[in-house]
Amino acid sequence: MALKALDIFKLLPKTNCKKCGCPTCLAFAMKLAQKQASLDQCPDVTAASKAQLEGAAAPPIRLVTLGAGDKKVEIGNETVQFRHEESFYHPPAIGVIIPDNLDDAALKARLSACAKLHFTRVGARIGIGMVAVENVSCDAARFAATVSALAAASPGIPVVLMSKNAAHAGAAIPACGSAKPLIHAGEEADMDAFIKLAKDNNCPLALRGRDIDDLADRVDKAKKAGIQDLILDVTSGSASATVQSLSAVRRLALKRSAKGLGYPCMTVSRNADAAVGVSECCVFVSKYAGIVLTPLHQPEEILPILTVGQNLYTDPRKPIQVEPKLYTVGNVTNASPLLLTTNFSLTFYTVEGEVEASRVPAYIGVIDTEGTSVLTAFASDKMTSEKIAAFLKSDAVTKAVSHRKVIIPGYVAAMSGSLEEDSGWEVMVGPREASGIPKFLKTVWKSE
Repeated sequence: MALKALDIFKLLPKTNCKKCGCPTCLAFAMKLAQKQASLDQCPDVTAASKAQLEGAAAPPIRLVTLGAGDKKVEIGNETVQFRHEESFYHPPAIGVIIPDNLDDAALKARLSACAKLHFTRVGARIGIGMVAVENVSCDAARFAATVSALAAASPGIPVVLMSKNAAHAGAAIPACGSAKPLIHAGEEADMDAFIKLAKDNNCPLALRGRDIDDLADRVDKAKKAGIQDLILDVTSGSASATVQSLSAVRRLALKRSAKGLGYPCMTVSRNADAAVGVSECCVFVSKYAGIVLTPLHQPEEILPILTVGQNLYTDPRKPIQVEPKLYTVGNVTNASPLLLTTNFSLTFYTVEGEVEASRVPAYIGVIDTEGTSVLTAFASDKMTSEKIAAFLKSDAVTKAVSHRKVIIPGYVAAMSGSLEEDSGWEVMVGPREASGIPKFLKTVWKSE
């Protein structure tokens, strides 16, 4: 049975030294109880206490860091099976597989394409987190040369070395520089050779077995050899079988405290149909995969996968918000239209995108609704005519526009009368959906 925070606190030094990064020992104890910290962070804990706290201190799924510097990727350290129970913390890393048998021109084109797989969505930057080089040629020199080309084209990006031969993987490690690569050992690989390679080079190791039991045995063997940073490749013969393995490993790690399975999982999707491949990757992301590798490399193929990850790995307890203020889109003048919306980021960036698409310069007034959507804010009295009127009377607004017309979302048309009374502005009821904004600005606003 897991220890509670107060039970853990009794076994800590109680010095409040802050060496662990927490302001007090009690705060650290609470993190330990929630599996969000490791006992290694406390340098002053006694050996006796450490032995008692070992089970409670270790996160059920180990946090593994891949790469180094600004581009490093952290996966694992998850504490729940379902997001609504708490939150998911470390988004999966999406990686593109590059075979080492491409000619120079094709390799250059592929590396260039991978470098462009970064996007801005709802105000956040998302993109692939790593690149995997696969030793298809079965040639050590060619494998190392491909890894070197990758390191030159995308310095610092985490690398996965996929080879059935440990010697070939070892020849490619120096090309990765200080960013230790993830060494991927296939199901039929020489386990002893790969374990030795990972230990000698202090690299994380990805293991694959015939089934979950076999995988747990391989993990135990690697742990006894001194390797701590492990990734579990649970890819099976079909997408459904892979999903079952992902779910089983997460459940066993969290509910049964299966130490041999307390590591992040990875999957490899190789479906020849791009549309099916995208769907598979999205499913793997939604079912606990920490790394998803795919040969897909077109923006329209990668963006949907990244979008699923971004949506799932937001904290449901903390709505993503933008700063409530007056924003501009395009080369605005004092005669440009003013639209109102809430400070829920998804709502704001959707509205902003549609305003940009209209090519009509405009102001967007963002009301502080504590990160809730238009209908939610209106229903909970977080978006009231009084609050909007105060915003319209602020210096930021009155100095920006010379007219006194404001466009409100169609879903809150009921407040138009009271808003006109409270603010003295002419209220125009806009479309219900953001997709109607371009037509509204080009027709209704222009005709005013």
